[in-house]
Amino acid sequence: MSEKSKINRAKREAEQEKKAKRVINWIIGGLLVAAIGLIIYASL
Repeated sequence: MSEKSKINRAKREAEQEKKAKRVINWIIGGLLVAAIGLIIYASL
């Protein structure tokens, strides 16, 4: 494998990892908002 393709593969993997972390953070944030909403609704 040429050096250029190794570099491109490493860049692509790093980008995928950043995107995955962003998605996980959005999911956790959404769950927290839903949990807070449920607590407020349950306390009414």
